Amino acid sequence: MTAGELETLPGWAEPEVRAELPGLGVLATVVEARPGRSPRAVARRLWKLSNRYTGARAVTMRQEPVPGAYRAFFRQIGLNPDERRTPVEAAVLDRMRRGGFRVCGLPDDALLAATVDTGVPVLALDADRVEGDVGVRAAGRRERLGCGEQSPVLSPGELVLADSERALAVLFGELADGVAPTRATERMLLVAVLVAGVPAVIAEEALWIAADLLAHAR
Repeated sequence: MTAGELETLPGWAEPEVRAELPGLGVLATVVEARPGRSPRAVARRLWKLSNRYTGARAVTMRQEPVPGAYRAFFRQIGLNPDERRTPVEAAVLDRMRRGGFRVCGLPDDALLAATVDTGVPVLALDADRVEGDVGVRAAGRRERLGCGEQSPVLSPGELVLADSERALAVLFGELADGVAPTRATERMLLVAVLVAGVPAVIAEEALWIAADLLAHAR
């Protein structure tokens, strides 16, 4: 698979969200893949990334354009990125604590490699549990994260990733029950979240990295 063969699907953004947060959006792609153990090639990829992210790089990374854009976005929506870390900073700080990026299995390792390599957060959903296109909107009053009566209640106005039926995940946060890939999953929907200052081509690269690692593990 090459970058040119990867079909990316632009997501949508609620008009009010687009007006308040220009540049916020998603790109997605579907890949045939199942969760499982990470092959040696994926483990080697994480080992190489571990060697690239030393303590000094972790400190200066936030000054780079893409990580810096996510830090600025967090501040824009009222989050302190020094308290609630952006996805890439959280991953790199975890690498500092553990002495390396831990191999956990797929799809997590593929998502980690894509996020760390590009700075763009990527998540995976079971493609057959998503209805229609994925986009970003504000949560409604008394809306739950998922469909069950025990699903957590979202804060009104909280930003969520959603399909045509329900909220699938808090933006940069928790997934709804039943949408994460399981052993029964045959197709995954990979979603990259863009913010202002992050070119779409970098999000496409993040999706390609994750999709390529998943495809070679089949």
